[in-house]
Amino acid sequence: MSASKLADLLLLGQGRDLASERGVSCEGELPAASDPALIERAKIARAKLGSSAMILGHHYQRDEVIQFADITGDSFKLAQAAQENSSAEFIFFCGVHFMAESADILTSKDQKVILPDLAAGCSMADMATATQVNDAWQIFEKLGIASRTIPITYMNSSAAIKAFTGKNHGAICTSSNAERALKWAFEKGEKVFFLPDQHLGRNTAILKLGLSLDECVVWNPWKSNGGLSDSQIKTAKVILWRGHCSVHGRFKVENINEMRAKLPGVKILVHPECQHEVVANADVVGSTEAIIRTIEASPIGSKWAIGTELNLVQRLANTYSDREIHFLDKTVCYCSTMNRIDLPHLVWAMENLVQSRVVNQITVEAQTAKYALIALERMLALP
Repeated sequence: MSASKLADLLLLGQGRDLASERGVSCEGELPAASDPALIERAKIARAKLGSSAMILGHHYQRDEVIQFADITGDSFKLAQAAQENSSAEFIFFCGVHFMAESADILTSKDQKVILPDLAAGCSMADMATATQVNDAWQIFEKLGIASRTIPITYMNSSAAIKAFTGKNHGAICTSSNAERALKWAFEKGEKVFFLPDQHLGRNTAILKLGLSLDECVVWNPWKSNGGLSDSQIKTAKVILWRGHCSVHGRFKVENINEMRAKLPGVKILVHPECQHEVVANADVVGSTEAIIRTIEASPIGSKWAIGTELNLVQRLANTYSDREIHFLDKTVCYCSTMNRIDLPHLVWAMENLVQSRVVNQITVEAQTAKYALIALERMLALP
């Protein structure tokens, strides 16, 4: 079998859209970012599409894209919005690949989800492949712990990993409800297999459920037996996949100390995808939506250093200019894959649709979607 054919089969096995993975583009020429008529072109195309289309914008998107979003939110809020608006035949998901997959799973077969740039992926989601996760599960079965282990998978994962979770009696979680999802899992079993973000899993297990660091082990898919002894696997309460967010993983305790020395009275507000030491030393920890609510409710004149994606921090600083809001890291760091969605790509996708050409449609294979939906519905059923 050729290497190309094998790669295609592996992608299909993971429930991926092959056209998306190959970076295939459709008709039309991408507008230049310097085109002075770009905003006007976006307005014209959006008006022509009318209620048949909906534009969803993740909080981490550029302002040039957010200005055209009908709804802004985190990944799950946007997927829900797509599900609830059954009248919109076309959904432009200005986010990353796994988000568009979730929207496709949650919407009807008559709706089409479009990702303006197929290169907008997620490094965290890519850190766990279906083959790697199934290999780990087979070891759990061999050790006799699989039947007592409940997989909990973060929303930031591929459809294939969500499907694995659904097949094996687990549920999806977001950073907002990870605590409830873990409690639910421990009501169902003795262990949790947390995918793919080790930091969210560790922070939730230790800071919310009171587990110890020793009760959490990290499964490294690139090492034999996950880099763990059989005894470590059997005695662990939480088995964390070795994955992380490339943006949130950058923040260090040194950043916190430097900010507190520089700005007396500053409050440190971070996302739970940050490393455990950072979260443990922060004043407030919360999901993307919780970070926004915290700043909204904060008193005028308060000082904040926020550890999350820079586009959102800058937007909060501009919106709440009567507060003092800083990015926690002195180094500029955007989410490089999220930032691939820009106004030229959105205009290109909309103008193609105006010409009755659907470009960059994201579709999830039926069996993968079936089991992924089960896992998502289990999350929705959580109190």
